[in-house]
Amino acid sequence: MITVNAMGDNCPIPVIKTKKAMQALTGPETIEVLVDNEIAVQNVTKMASSSGGQVSSEKLGDAEFKITIQMEGAPAAETAEEEVSCAPDNRGNLVVAIASDRMGSGNDELGKVLIKSFIFAVTQMDTLPKTMLFYNGGATLTTEGSDSLEDLKSLEAQGVEIQTCGTCLDYYGLKEKLAVGTVTNMYSIVETLAGASRIIKP
Repeated sequence: MITVNAMGDNCPIPVIKTKKAMQALTGPETIEVLVDNEIAVQNVTKMASSSGGQVSSEKLGDAEFKITIQMEGAPAAETAEEEVSCAPDNRGNLVVAIASDRMGSGNDELGKVLIKSFIFAVTQMDTLPKTMLFYNGGATLTTEGSDSLEDLKSLEAQGVEIQTCGTCLDYYGLKEKLAVGTVTNMYSIVETLAGASRIIKP
C-alpha cells in the first residue's frame, strides 16, 4: 500500500503527487490518496482512471477524502506524459431520481442487477449529477447492505449530493441504517426536481 498525502494541497499538486507515485510502480499496487476537497477528488479520479487504474473514493469527514487506486503497474508511457490540468467542478445541474431498488419491469433479480449497473454508470459520466434522490424502494439503496454503497460513496466524495426520503426510510424501518448521504423531505425533493436543468429517472 502506498499513501500519498495531499491534504492542504491545491490543484494540480494532488494530481502531480499521485502521478509520480503511479509512475514509480514496478508491479501491481494499491495507492491511497488523501485530499481535503471535492475538486481534488474529481481531478485525481479522472487522471487515475485514464491511466488504467480502478478508482474508488470515500468521504471521511467534512474536509477529508480518500481516493483508492488499484494499479496493475506503472501507466503506459504515452499516458504518463499527458499534461496535468485542473478541471472545474465537474457537476452539472442534473438530478438523478431513483424510486426503486430495481430497474425496469419483468424479472426482479435482473432489475436489481440493472440498477446496480446504472449507478456504476453514473460514476463514469463526464459531467456528474448535482444531486441523486432516493425515495420509495430506492431508499434501500443508500442503507447498510446495499450493493451500490461503494459507488454512491465515491459520487458523494466528488461532491454529488446523495439525498434519501426520510418518510421512506421510516416506512421501511431503515432510518438508523442510512450509510451514505443525508435524509431529505418531500418539500426539498420537489424543490430539487423543479430547479433541475435535466432529470434522469431509470
